[in-house]
Amino acid sequence: MPSKKALIRRPSPRLNEGLVTHVERGEVDVDLAVEQWEAYAEALRAHGWETVEVEPADDCPDSVFVEDTVVMFRNVALITRPGAASRRAETAGVEEAVAGLGCSVNWIWEPGTLDGGDILKIGDTVYAGRGGRTNAAGIQQLRAAFEPLGARVAAVPVSKVLHLKSAVTALPDGTVVGRIPLLDAPSLFPRFLPVPEASGAHVVLLGGGKLLMAASAPRTAELFADLGYEPVVVDISEFEKLEGCVTCLSVRLRELHA
Repeated sequence: MPSKKALIRRPSPRLNEGLVTHVERGEVDVDLAVEQWEAYAEALRAHGWETVEVEPADDCPDSVFVEDTVVMFRNVALITRPGAASRRAETAGVEEAVAGLGCSVNWIWEPGTLDGGDILKIGDTVYAGRGGRTNAAGIQQLRAAFEPLGARVAAVPVSKVLHLKSAVTALPDGTVVGRIPLLDAPSLFPRFLPVPEASGAHVVLLGGGKLLMAASAPRTAELFADLGYEPVVVDISEFEKLEGCVTCLSVRLRELHA
C-alpha cells in the first residue's frame, strides 16, 4: 500500500530575516510562527499524513518553506536549485531526507534555477512557472527528469507573484483555483475557478475531499464548502508575511510504498 508522508521543516530562529519580493516587510513573531507550524503539522497528521521532519537549517531563514527545495513525481525526487542564491544551502538536508525514504534522486544543475513553489501538478500534467525564481534552463531540466516518467510539462509565465503557486493551486477534480489579477495567463488552465481572496488560491489536498487552507480566506472556504469539499483551516499569518502559504510548508509524497 502506498503511504502518505509529508516532509516538513521546523522554522529557523532567523525566520524574521526571510526574503520578501512582492509584499512589504512586516515583523514576524517567530514564537507564534513555531506554534502555527506545529498546528499545521498536527493538521496533516490528523488527516492521515505521516510527517517526516527534515533536519532543521537554523542558518537559513526561509528553510521552513520546504516545498521550494524538492519536486516529486512518482517516486523520483528532483532536488531544486533555488532562484535565490541565499536559499541554496537548504537543499542538502532535504536531499538526505528523501533519499532516506527510498526515493531516487535527480538534481537541477547550473545554469538552471527552479523553486518547488513554481510547480503545480494535476494528474500527469506538471505546470512550471517561469518567473523570478525559475528560469528556462530549470524548466528544460525538469522536462528531462520527468517526461520519461510520463509527465507532460507545461510552462506558464509568472510575473505578478513570487511563485506560480502563490497564484493558483487545484481542487481534487483538477479545477485550478486562483485570483485572476495575480495571473499572467489564466486561459492556460482548461478549468479555472476564481476565488474571492488571494490566500484562497492555496489548498493542500488532504484526501477524501478535505482541503487544508489558510484562516485568512473565510469566504473562499465557504465557496469550497458549497462545492462539497471540507475545508480544514489553519492560521499561518506569520508565514503569509513572508509570501508563504499552506503549500509551501510541506512536500506531500503520495506514491511511496511502505
